[in-house]
Amino acid sequence: MNAAPADQIRLLDVQSLDVRLSQLAHKRKSLPEHAEIESLNKDLSQLRDLLVAAQTEESDCAREQTKAEQDVDQVRQRAVRDQQRLDSGAVSSPKDLENLQKEIVSLAKRQGDLEDVVLEVMERRESAQERVAELTERVSSVQSKVDDAVARRDAATQELDGEASSVAKERDLVAGSVPADLMKLYEKIRQQQGGVGAARLYQRRCEGCHIELNITEVNDVRAAAPDTVVRCENCRRILVRTAESGL
Repeated sequence: MNAAPADQIRLLDVQSLDVRLSQLAHKRKSLPEHAEIESLNKDLSQLRDLLVAAQTEESDCAREQTKAEQDVDQVRQRAVRDQQRLDSGAVSSPKDLENLQKEIVSLAKRQGDLEDVVLEVMERRESAQERVAELTERVSSVQSKVDDAVARRDAATQELDGEASSVAKERDLVAGSVPADLMKLYEKIRQQQGGVGAARLYQRRCEGCHIELNITEVNDVRAAAPDTVVRCENCRRILVRTAESGL
């Protein structure tokens, strides 16, 4: 393939812009905020699970407390009724009186036991409420950190995207001035060679694979016409000659 030396030089400009686009894409993908957000979201998910568990425990304790208080109230009301019967003198049978008195004593003990249950449940509920408050605060704190990291990531991404857009426009402009067949060859090689399709020959060294040409290769390149598109024998990239090629 033949192409004017100036077109081959412009190919290096295209390659330089392609490298910059790749660098920008890599930088965008590798922003430290990505890992930071992932780590924070993991922490946030765990904290939210703990918060749900604590809220569930508090809710269970609330229902248990209500049930225990209702049990206490029922026993208390029954004890009050029994005491009223005893005080009214309506029960005259000695045996019935004895049974009633025993029941009042039993109810008093039962009420005491149930009140202890209420206190124990209240303590557990208070502990769960404190845990809910603590976790709610921690969730809020981590969420704020996530929001901050997301804002920083979005700002950095926007800046990189803006630069990439500018570079892409410049690349299209320069590539448009390079002959289509040369660009087609360049694109094919670039896909095969990790993003580098053309390299400068500098001081007899290919800047694509960084291997110095041997004397036979140097003589072949020196003998090639200026408009001949030369390829590196080692990496097969387009080898662009300049005044600094050392030929």
